[in-house]
Amino acid sequence: MSRLTSVTDGPYAPPVPARVLTAVSADGTRLHVEVHGAEDGPVVVLSHGWTCSTAFWAAQIRELAPDHRVVAYDQRGHGRSPASPVCSTDVLADDLEAVLAATLAPGEKAVVVGHSMGGMTVLASSARPGFREHAAAVLLCSTGSSRLVAEALVVPMRAGRLRTWLTRRSLSSRAPLGPVTPVSRRILKYATMGAGSSAAMVEACARIVHACPRKVRYAWARVLDGVQLEANVRELTVPVAVVVGTADRMTPPVHARALAAALPRCHGVTELPGIGHMTPVEAPGAVTGAIRELTEKYGQLGSPGTRADSSVRIEEGA
Repeated sequence: MSRLTSVTDGPYAPPVPARVLTAVSADGTRLHVEVHGAEDGPVVVLSHGWTCSTAFWAAQIRELAPDHRVVAYDQRGHGRSPASPVCSTDVLADDLEAVLAATLAPGEKAVVVGHSMGGMTVLASSARPGFREHAAAVLLCSTGSSRLVAEALVVPMRAGRLRTWLTRRSLSSRAPLGPVTPVSRRILKYATMGAGSSAAMVEACARIVHACPRKVRYAWARVLDGVQLEANVRELTVPVAVVVGTADRMTPPVHARALAAALPRCHGVTELPGIGHMTPVEAPGAVTGAIRELTEKYGQLGSPGTRADSSVRIEEGA
């Protein structure tokens, strides 16, 4: 399914990209990539989370595009990127390397931002040559490196085997989500957003999440259940800022604190009071502000007209 089921107007409507291209990953998977904004501005690359799409970054793209070049892509199986039978953190790293090679000139640097599974994508890429060539700094939003199911607070009961089992069953359900309804909005808000989230925020997130195909949702839930990326955190040697909501039930603040303790160059941890898991939508100003802080300190002005060399498989198109 495409992002056409997302909102069509207001601050959460996806902006129209300046360019659209297809990056081809190591195993041949085709990835939908959008480029927004100023070609000569500092570059920001956005990697979204589980069941989301480029539409998730609408607020950040809209705010950054006047003076940044913003690259956003759909993870495989999400948004406009076709599904692949291969699902693992290794292929997520392959995909991010392909996007960086397709959109940045050799040696060109970007601030790389990952939310949830997108943050795990960044972690999985931390030791990759292509990532290290292009990453100037990183922002990790609402993410973790391991024990995702065991630490989740979606099921309101004491930690233990029963809570872990119930959480696993609920997050990896094969059941279709169906249409967006008042009931489904309430469920989504409880599981992924803070109590103060506006109706517009909840609606935007619900439409994005419900657009994710059932098989894709299930396949990646199984991958996230087994994520073990602690060693990768120590390989992330660029400056890294961490953002988390204090009301995040999916990746609670314990994960952000563990990341901060293990990162070689932690730029700081921001805990947003009352904000849930969907930080870029729930607290767009705070997330965009964190990105701007990184681009101002570590960013590099882009070079108009420069692209990756011809050995990279890129297909321009709508």
